[in-house]
Amino acid sequence: MPRSGEDVRRRLQEAALALYRERGYDAVTAAEIAAAAGVTERTFFRHFPDKREVLFGGQDVVAAALARAIAEVPDATAPMAVLGEAFRAMRPVLEVNRPFAAPRAELIASIPALRERELAKIATIQDAAARALAARGIPDRQAVLAAQIGAATFGLAIQEWMSDSAADFDSLLARAFQDVRELVR
Repeated sequence: MPRSGEDVRRRLQEAALALYRERGYDAVTAAEIAAAAGVTERTFFRHFPDKREVLFGGQDVVAAALARAIAEVPDATAPMAVLGEAFRAMRPVLEVNRPFAAPRAELIASIPALRERELAKIATIQDAAARALAARGIPDRQAVLAAQIGAATFGLAIQEWMSDSAADFDSLLARAFQDVRELVR
């Protein structure tokens, strides 16, 4: 079995999700996840600090990619349009994780400790977006507000996309940002 870091992380995530769905989150140990993924428990802990984080790995990579995408949007673009373009640039990450995303979301919705961690993940992404907007010269208060609204809009588009395998993510995202524009008219 290949042992590349990404391959191992993905196998651990898939094994954890399968076990959590089959037996319940509380009934599964990190050692069982590792065994199901074909690695040692020590390898599990090299990739994830605990069994909860196996569902949330990569948030720092996503936050950094979002910040880069925000920085790459042309300067004269309004903050919400910047976020729309930056979130659209995240589509390749979403596509790679799509098979994992819907069952992961269902599991998280059913377990309070995981919902709490999901909110912390969203806050990390919002903070990265707010800092990136501020670095573009957007006043801090507006950058924070735009990041919060943008993240919620992005989240709505993702939920719709996960529930419809034929849906076009870019269209859903554009529609969600259009809805925000209509709300403030």
